[in-house]
Amino acid sequence: MTRSYSPSFHLTRRRALALGALGAATALTARHAAAQVHIDINQGNFQPMPIAIPEFIPATANDVDTAHGITQIITSNLQRSGLFAPIDPSAYVEKITNFDAVPNFQDWRTINAQVLITGRASQQNDGRLKAEFRLWDVLAGQQLGAGQQYLTTPDNWRRLGHIISDAVYERVTGNKGYFDSRIVYVDETGTKLHRIKRLTLMDQDGANVRYLTRGDELVLTPRFSPSSQEITYMAFGEGDPRVYLLNITSGEREVVGNFPGMSFSPRFSPDGQSVIMSLQEGSNSNLFVMDLRSKATTRLTDTLAIDTSPCYSPDGSRVCFTSDRGGQPQIYVMPAAGGPAQRISFGDGEYSTPVWSPTGEYIAFTKQYSDKFAIGVMKPDGSGERILTEGFHNEGPTFAPNGQVIMYFSDEMGGPGPSLYTINVSGRNQLRVPTPSFGSDPAWSPLLS
Repeated sequence: MTRSYSPSFHLTRRRALALGALGAATALTARHAAAQVHIDINQGNFQPMPIAIPEFIPATANDVDTAHGITQIITSNLQRSGLFAPIDPSAYVEKITNFDAVPNFQDWRTINAQVLITGRASQQNDGRLKAEFRLWDVLAGQQLGAGQQYLTTPDNWRRLGHIISDAVYERVTGNKGYFDSRIVYVDETGTKLHRIKRLTLMDQDGANVRYLTRGDELVLTPRFSPSSQEITYMAFGEGDPRVYLLNITSGEREVVGNFPGMSFSPRFSPDGQSVIMSLQEGSNSNLFVMDLRSKATTRLTDTLAIDTSPCYSPDGSRVCFTSDRGGQPQIYVMPAAGGPAQRISFGDGEYSTPVWSPTGEYIAFTKQYSDKFAIGVMKPDGSGERILTEGFHNEGPTFAPNGQVIMYFSDEMGGPGPSLYTINVSGRNQLRVPTPSFGSDPAWSPLLS
């Protein structure tokens, strides 16, 4: 099987790998069905799985830095997931020097490793970089599935680390990974009274930062298209605030409709062919959807309330949104074509910024109550509400592509500015996401393709 890998990684990010299966080492009889290692991410009393990740073997001296870099990315990704506990390399008994040899499993059991990753990096005669890896079940003494190899241009070595991380995550947990993805957010610099806000793109681990706007206008609520090649967002430029589309590759942007009054809170439909948004009408706002091909606009709500923050379900059949039609902001769900809306939030306080998980399992939200802002999740029918984290000002949840991790921004009381954080949907493993300066309004891309 092959996948074409675009050399213009920083612009298009299209998955371009030549992918192949590696057979098990000659002396090894593959017994894939007998593998015992597995992480249950829904387990109550959860303990991260000990994993050994020796340095990838460089084929030549010229490959040492690349092999080291790929190893470090895999280690960092898996550790930050909260599901794996990488073992300190100083504890290793066996030194992996031959990628094609079967490991000495007893040496890895001695240091309590349950999973072992071995890999190799080499530059090919045609100049491309090849990275290979095998995943081993230490307790069962066998390889987990077939090994894999990836070919790309040398400058895309970081992405290889993310893709291998995803493969390991999926094999051990049974869920898709989320490491080969990006974040768009609002970078904030300057004093609180004179903030410069720029749309900013980066890898999910904070690397490869790229500024998409210059900071000469206020930008808010960026959202990815399903292809991850376009972003829709709100900007305060000349005149009323408008919703825009920005092509990441070309840098071209256009206004989504020429509406009277303010348009805001945009989000793409699951097929990428429409944008749903809120349009101000006097002191109220209602939801509209625009077909990006025909430019036809359809009204979805018609109330005297403020309806905002719409988000489609993954299958495109429903929309969740915030409305104060009942007296204070709450979350409602209605058919994607409009019609009767059902309220699903009934706890104390005000609910806002609902977003559907990519799996359809949850709706995440911001909840304000008792002078606190909390990030939580509930099922689409409103049941099972669970608060994940709370603080002085937490807001703007966005799901990782696999629906298992949420990113949001948080601002401490009296603090200098907001920062980005991630947390597992179970409420575990809260981590700060590195950014060059302050950050707000994050949105997570789908897995890159």
